[in-house]
Amino acid sequence: MEKKIYSVITGTGSYIPSRVVKNEDFIANEFFESNGVKIDKSGQEIADKFHEITTIAERRYISDDMITTDMAVLAADEAIRASGIDAEELDYLIVANNFGDTTANNRASDHVPAMASKVKQKLGIKNPETVAYDITFGCPGWLQAVIQADYFIKSGDAKKILVIGAEVLSRISDPHDRDCMLYADGAGAVVLEGKESSSPIGIIAHKTRSDTFSHAGLLHMGPSYNPDFENPKDLFLKMNGRRLYQYALETVPQAIKACLDKSGYSITEVKKVLIHQANGKMDDAILKRLYSLYGIENAPNDIMPMTVHNLGNTSVATLPTLFDLIIKDNMENHQINSGDVLIFASVGAGMNINAVVYKME
Repeated sequence: MEKKIYSVITGTGSYIPSRVVKNEDFIANEFFESNGVKIDKSGQEIADKFHEITTIAERRYISDDMITTDMAVLAADEAIRASGIDAEELDYLIVANNFGDTTANNRASDHVPAMASKVKQKLGIKNPETVAYDITFGCPGWLQAVIQADYFIKSGDAKKILVIGAEVLSRISDPHDRDCMLYADGAGAVVLEGKESSSPIGIIAHKTRSDTFSHAGLLHMGPSYNPDFENPKDLFLKMNGRRLYQYALETVPQAIKACLDKSGYSITEVKKVLIHQANGKMDDAILKRLYSLYGIENAPNDIMPMTVHNLGNTSVATLPTLFDLIIKDNMENHQINSGDVLIFASVGAGMNINAVVYKME
């Protein structure tokens, strides 16, 4: 049988900050509605309701002396070492992020030079042929960077690519908006290499869609909900949670099915569904809707590994961190073996959705 080039993940890495922030740590916050009216409930009531809706109990925040690229470098270095390659051999270094570097006392986004340029410099990579660039695509940014890497590799233009997802959401979340409890910090990375094989391995198929015409505003930047906020010109990440939930439920399962149809695999052949995690109950509903598209009432147990309950929503870092934890046997009841078929899927600002069907080597 004729051999083809496939994009295969040969190394993974992640950085999970050590600072644990529990729901109880938000009880003293003053929370407001989007119209500036203070919420007439106790902090404990708000925290309890938040946990009931999202399943999130705690999240991780970056330390004050670190910035986003610091986390990216730590995750990247781990992935490079795990792959066994020489970093100077990399053809591309792609960093998915949405807010650049921020500091503990300045939430303004620093995108110059690009995050990828900073990461390449901090990793000590001297090769000018290692092309470094960023991708901004909402929470699906890391997976979209993986899709771009697959194009580069299958074209024959590249053989080894480092793809990183790194984000610090804690510094751009409004402390007076209940949604601030969703957000967290982290970084994850993979090395993708082109490998010849007579049978399908690695990335088998992918699917992306952008619903910008009527859904672009579901995630946006806006002022604090507190009308008396000390810096009224500061902008924070804002979300229309109810509409986003409905959008994701209606469109993510269809996008995943379209990707599976393209790959030639059936949902019954899938061993794990690795999905972006912003809300545990939303992901459960998406999974149930996905299986219902195949006439299956209940999804298999343990098919969807979850980290949102203790890591929160880390945007572009969610999927690579989740994959790294499983690969390194750091998630109880979840293993990935040779030949397993996986689904990666994400949804986020844009609104953008993407999915990848991947077969373990």
